[in-house]
Amino acid sequence: MLEPFATSGTFCLDAEAINMLKIYIARHGQNEDNANGILNGHRDMPLTDLGVKQAHELADGIKAAGLTFDAVYTSLLSRASRTAEIVCETLELDKPVVMDSLIERDFGVMSGELASDIERLCAPDIVKTDTITYFLSPPGAETFPDLLVRACRALEQIHTEHSKGSILLATHGDFGKMLYASYYDLPWQDMLTMFHFGNCELLLLAEGANPNEPHVVKIEQHNH
Repeated sequence: MLEPFATSGTFCLDAEAINMLKIYIARHGQNEDNANGILNGHRDMPLTDLGVKQAHELADGIKAAGLTFDAVYTSLLSRASRTAEIVCETLELDKPVVMDSLIERDFGVMSGELASDIERLCAPDIVKTDTITYFLSPPGAETFPDLLVRACRALEQIHTEHSKGSILLATHGDFGKMLYASYYDLPWQDMLTMFHFGNCELLLLAEGANPNEPHVVKIEQHNH
């Protein structure tokens, strides 16, 4: 039986409420910073042409899977909000609602740096995977434990506002992974290396789902 939101140690939701609601997490399409190998964080560069194409591929994948959503929430950053708008337009859904807590991790002093410089600037305080090198705690950055707390609060808000049905959250790579970790009570360290969350891929949070099979739509891209 799933024990939701135990990671933060702050609150847990009623299991009956969890069982009634499915939450889907989409990462945004490629944006200009992604294409240039620059670390985004709270920077707000628009989608590239490829990013727009990916958003349409995500929408088509959602349609092919026979999914629809009772509500769509998005980060305020344009790479996520434009991705959500394309999905809503394709599926003929109401416009996405901005949810401030879905914003990407604050990268602190690493915002605007080259992803290729992470190891040089942040080692040994890093976690390396086959596709991404994660920095853990440079000055001014949210840590992954910080993100877990924010993710728990975001999920609590969603479950307070929706008791059943299906919800889509358009968000970002680091924060999306912490939403996943929070829901399934996975250690954040394991979450970083468990799978890659590519641009416009779709993950499922649902009672009874297998956390080891996360992808509903897979459009693998290796952008940070």
